[in-house]
Amino acid sequence: MTLAIHPGAFVDERAKLGVDVSVGPGAVIGPHVSIGDGTSVGSHALLTGWTRIGARCKIHHGAVLGSPPQDLKYSGETSYLEVGDQTEIREYVTANLATEPGATTRIGSRCLLMAYAHVAHNCQIGDHVILANAVQMAGYVSVEDWAIVGGGTVVHQFVRIGRHCMIGGGSRISQDIAPYVKAAGSPPRLAGINAVGLERRGVSAETRKALEQAYKFLFREHRPVAEAVTRMREELGRVPEVEVLARFAETSVRGLSR
Repeated sequence: MTLAIHPGAFVDERAKLGVDVSVGPGAVIGPHVSIGDGTSVGSHALLTGWTRIGARCKIHHGAVLGSPPQDLKYSGETSYLEVGDQTEIREYVTANLATEPGATTRIGSRCLLMAYAHVAHNCQIGDHVILANAVQMAGYVSVEDWAIVGGGTVVHQFVRIGRHCMIGGGSRISQDIAPYVKAAGSPPRLAGINAVGLERRGVSAETRKALEQAYKFLFREHRPVAEAVTRMREELGRVPEVEVLARFAETSVRGLSR
């Protein structure tokens, strides 16, 4: 096993570090932390709690991962933070353990969390997600794969942010953001399907057209959600992405941003 631990770092002897892990000066790694192969930990980062970091991640200066949740219900029980493979966590990002015993806060693989972003207790972040600078997430937020959240956005607890959506910077999100859409503002307003992002990710023109029609049914024809979902399935049910949108809409608890 090859390790590059700066002599000014503190790594607890019980921590588990994989092959080719590097640890910068002033970094602190606690006893219950495990770090995958090829991951780099920057100067003065703190990895604490029951935290599991995947392979080939980049953790930059001053990041704090696995600290106790900012939740008065937490009383020190064992809970977890997990970070997938090839995720980059920039300067001064904070990510907390979950609140309940045995529960997990998760950040997926190939994500980018920019400087000063905060991932609170019990959040679930999918793969390929981008959180821009100073995104602030309350507890129990869910962000699905490929979503992009603009800088300075604040997200209310229990909100869901759907896959492949794009949220403009400085937004205040208190209701669910549907998959595949663009949204911005305080409160946010929708601005159609994220057509450019979907095209870049290889989604066919036929599927994008179906999603545009489903968007009209759901958000522009002033139908009750149940009625819009029924029509989406009747007319566009052959398209898997439309079913994803329909299922998200009909299971929303906080309601959909429009």
